[in-house]
Amino acid sequence: MKPIHILLSLLLSVLLWACGSKADRAPAEQKPVADEVVVPIKLTSVSTVVRAEPVVASGLVSSAQEARLSFKVGGIINQMLVEEGQTVRKGQLLATLDLTEINAQVSQAQLANEKAERDLGRVKSLYADTAATLEQLQNATTGTSIAKQNLTIAQFNRNYAQIRSTVDGTVTRKVTNAGEFVASGASVYMISSNRRSDWVVRVGVSDKDWARLRLGNRASIMLDAYPNTTFMGTVTELAQAADPINKLYEVEVRINPGTAKFAPGLFAKVTLVPAQSRNYTLVPVEAIVEGNGKDGFVYVLADARPNSGPLHVRKAPIQIGYLDGDKVLVTNGMSGIKDVVTAGSAFLTEESAVVVK
Repeated sequence: MKPIHILLSLLLSVLLWACGSKADRAPAEQKPVADEVVVPIKLTSVSTVVRAEPVVASGLVSSAQEARLSFKVGGIINQMLVEEGQTVRKGQLLATLDLTEINAQVSQAQLANEKAERDLGRVKSLYADTAATLEQLQNATTGTSIAKQNLTIAQFNRNYAQIRSTVDGTVTRKVTNAGEFVASGASVYMISSNRRSDWVVRVGVSDKDWARLRLGNRASIMLDAYPNTTFMGTVTELAQAADPINKLYEVEVRINPGTAKFAPGLFAKVTLVPAQSRNYTLVPVEAIVEGNGKDGFVYVLADARPNSGPLHVRKAPIQIGYLDGDKVLVTNGMSGIKDVVTAGSAFLTEESAVVVK
């Protein structure tokens, strides 16, 4: 009987082990699957517009007629007749040099010219008596011409040992004072025209923006001095070469001051409107995710709306043109897209299930 008891014990142990294994596996097999998270979203239709992308730059207000006045020759300044901020007329005397040295140079040139003419007269007489050669006569003639030219130079320098205003304007800077030595060509006064039609703003733009601009293009200007006023202007000059330092092309915009009072150096923000336009896709700014400079993404529906079941989205790369208020003008990446996700886009991934609210 013992073998039978041993066999029954073994069978009972096997049955108990099998039941225990099933009990252990049952919770795992019967564990309910978690519901998929569905994100509510809002879709907004996109539209197409034709715009000319503006060029935004900053610069300083200045006069179109600016003069940096200096003496033709160096010397000691004798008089400075006007001060900074003073209004001057065209042709008005502004400063003079001490003429002691300059007058002496004119006298030397006059004496040299007189001697050359006497020498030429003697050589002509000797040449007529065959006592002088043709070469001597030619040399004397040349010497007389040189002496006359030297006299002209000395007299010219004396005439320009003074500074006269070249425009009707205002003295914006006085660089030197009476009694100082000033070199030839060194700035003494800076004068800006005070005519209301002469105010301009000069700004630097990139080569791509320069290529889109034309003379006569419109511009709007905002000044820090007049924050609530927008001034209108037009492009009057386009540089034909880039600045060697900053590699930008200078654009001159003539500005209409209206009744406002202008002064050189006012800071201006200029928005240039090129005549060349292009098609843009208009997208709400809240639809843009992961924007980086001109690159960005929007979420769009990845499939057509089924009769049942959740929807899914995909992330579409786009190229941003520029911002216009609460809209973004997109240049590329929106082909075939009619709607974009606005509300709820911050909580989405490309694996997200969504429902349109």
